[in-house]
Amino acid sequence: MDETRRPTEPAPRWGITIPFDGVPLRDHRAWYEALQRRGYTDLWSAETDGVDGFTPLALAAAWTPALNLGVAIIPAYTRGPALLAQSVAAMAEAAPGRFTFGLGTSSDVIVSRWNGVTFSEPYKRVRDTLRFLRAALAGEKVDEAYDTFTVRGFRLARPVEQPPPLFLAALRPGMLRLAGREADGVIINWLSAEDVSRVTPEVGADIPVAARIFVCPSEDADTVRAVGRRMIAAYLNVGVYAEFHRWLGRGEVLGPMWEAWQAGDRKRALAAIPDEVVDALVVHGSYQACREHVARYVAHGVDIPVLAVIPLGVTLEDAVAGLAPTPAQPPA
Repeated sequence: MDETRRPTEPAPRWGITIPFDGVPLRDHRAWYEALQRRGYTDLWSAETDGVDGFTPLALAAAWTPALNLGVAIIPAYTRGPALLAQSVAAMAEAAPGRFTFGLGTSSDVIVSRWNGVTFSEPYKRVRDTLRFLRAALAGEKVDEAYDTFTVRGFRLARPVEQPPPLFLAALRPGMLRLAGREADGVIINWLSAEDVSRVTPEVGADIPVAARIFVCPSEDADTVRAVGRRMIAAYLNVGVYAEFHRWLGRGEVLGPMWEAWQAGDRKRALAAIPDEVVDALVVHGSYQACREHVARYVAHGVDIPVLAVIPLGVTLEDAVAGLAPTPAQPPA
């Protein structure tokens, strides 16, 4: 992939992470409609410790028939293969041509500690799940022993007229290359705009790149960095993300943080995260500065920037409006 986007390429989509914290799902319709008016093109959910990844999208499919919908990500382990295919097929039926399914390994914390499932052979598990979904969503009868699970005689009773693109969440070379070979797109996360140019060549294929980007529209840099340090410590001490940032070349600057965290000294771990790491991984500043920073991700190869908005010193409504690709004044 080219390091910078060619000027003849179409403008990227502009996505946002849903559901919004502090807003009940039943009240999201007005938010979805406002996002569409303000120029957002995509709603992307996730599945960690809040609501599941499909329900917010199912509501959006009914309420806003023009928006693209995606999930980044659903873990490959926490649903059986047939149930996963049924969930993906249901969303594809609810939002034909608008839904993108994002699959990933997730982490040992979510898979094992929270769901009681053994987190083993992650590479093979997502590869097998991609292959199974590809066959099942094409209407085939699947009767096969994969390396990590076996499916006997399953076929979707409701054929999928428009099978959705299957994106794979990937961090390091092995998974990035798998995405290039077997997925329709790749999802990246917790990296700087400049890191994108290091990551995407490993994909080895011209497929869409979606990135979740953490954005805090505030010019109070000290407060943003304090919040950012807590976020970084929570994520980058998880094994898969720690190895990712070692591969990106941050082993030396993050080493003191990892060492303090392992020793149980959370306060020292937070203090050990340099400002420049926070500034690279968490977009902050004025609305205009934030949009320009997100544009750097696009320039380095991201096709679908998905903003994860962290309102700080402003209302969520103002933050969402101010970060829109065509900012509008929030309603009185």
